[in-house]
Amino acid sequence: MAQSLSNVLVHVVFSTKDRRPFLKDVQTRTELHSYLAGVSANLDCLVLKIGGVADHVHLLGKLSRTIAISEWVKELKRASSRWIKTNDPEMSAFQWQGGYGSFSIGQSQVGQVIEYIANQEEHHRKVDFKDELRQLLQRYQVEYDERFLWD
Repeated sequence: MAQSLSNVLVHVVFSTKDRRPFLKDVQTRTELHSYLAGVSANLDCLVLKIGGVADHVHLLGKLSRTIAISEWVKELKRASSRWIKTNDPEMSAFQWQGGYGSFSIGQSQVGQVIEYIANQEEHHRKVDFKDELRQLLQRYQVEYDERFLWD
């Protein structure tokens, strides 16, 4: 094959350090989501949907064929952390958690995942982040050790 082609769809989830509600302000959160989409685009990873609540972010994107998921998420977190601290001096203590969750999805699941991400505010009126992440890990059959899940 003369070209390298791919369509790897990934649902990525990561939280603020200790799930602190740094992103309570809707305008800040909206601007952060736009910034994350721009960082992702610069890495040739198209964002299909991004959302979240005060303490975490969900992103559905197409992974570039030239980058590893770990490098993609590392750059998203590095660049956005710097951006937040630079734009708001009151956010000088902002940090993302050390880890992240990433889940491959099929093309037929795109609409469902987009809707799930779009409805984060409503979803988190009933379910906190820890329970949500456990549910995602179970749904995607990811083995984990609860002792090392949180930082």
